[in-house]
Amino acid sequence: MKSRDRLRIAMQKSGRLTEPAQELLARCGLKFRQSRDKLFCFGEGEPVDLLLVRDDDIPGLIAEGVCDLGIVGRNVLREFQLSQPEPGEGLAELRSLGFGRCRLSIAVPHEDGYDGPAQLDGRAIATSYPGLLGEWLRSHGVAARVVYLAGSVEIAPRLGTADAICDLVSSGATLVANQLREAAVVIESEAVLAGRRDLPADERGEIAELLLRRLDGVIQVRDSRLILLQAPRNALDDITRLLPGMPVPTLTAVDGAPDQVVVQALCAGSVSWRQLEDMKRAGARDMLVLPVEKMLA
Repeated sequence: MKSRDRLRIAMQKSGRLTEPAQELLARCGLKFRQSRDKLFCFGEGEPVDLLLVRDDDIPGLIAEGVCDLGIVGRNVLREFQLSQPEPGEGLAELRSLGFGRCRLSIAVPHEDGYDGPAQLDGRAIATSYPGLLGEWLRSHGVAARVVYLAGSVEIAPRLGTADAICDLVSSGATLVANQLREAAVVIESEAVLAGRRDLPADERGEIAELLLRRLDGVIQVRDSRLILLQAPRNALDDITRLLPGMPVPTLTAVDGAPDQVVVQALCAGSVSWRQLEDMKRAGARDMLVLPVEKMLA
């Protein structure tokens, strides 16, 4: 295969991961110009290009060397890994990206009871993920028959082709609409950055490491908040214990008020009104909560 000096990332052409993935890459400082057929995006500024494809094709494109990285659901990546002769080799999950969360679950008809995995013994279970389902069944010592369906898995019990299903669940509305109820979670899934375990040993490897550093910075601050407040020095211990995540704050003296300090703290996660009110009761005042756009350690 012809060598490349530009990093190529595969991502879903259209679907629930597309827009969040594009926003994430934009926050990493990447800009793209789309081709006329809307299947390829040429990177402007950084030597990083996008290939827009079907979600299920992404792991294979990475394995074949057509792309270096891919943004794909963990369920899709893991199913591909299990289909390989050596499941532990080749592709790896390099980063979890925090969007597109769902779960692969086993669901049974509403009228059926479910007391545990043993109840599935001897049953037929329809799924589009035979590898993941098979792994879960083996881990629980269940001898069930796996019925592979490429789509419309949820109607299998009504058609009489299966006794239960194993399918992706987000809100659960589809299960309810088909008189099914969630019985067991096989795997928790979300969007992940996938790639080969060993990054390319050329310019693409350096670009990939740069992208990973930017991703780490974006993910770290995505839900972080910067808190600024003023407080008496003798209240610092109480206030610090109330800071979300208990970060180590930065203190700045207040001119003309030696007993007062300005506190600056980067907190992981959101900051609620209740937390602010607790800090106020502890002695904090003039509190500001600010979003964090970028951070580079």
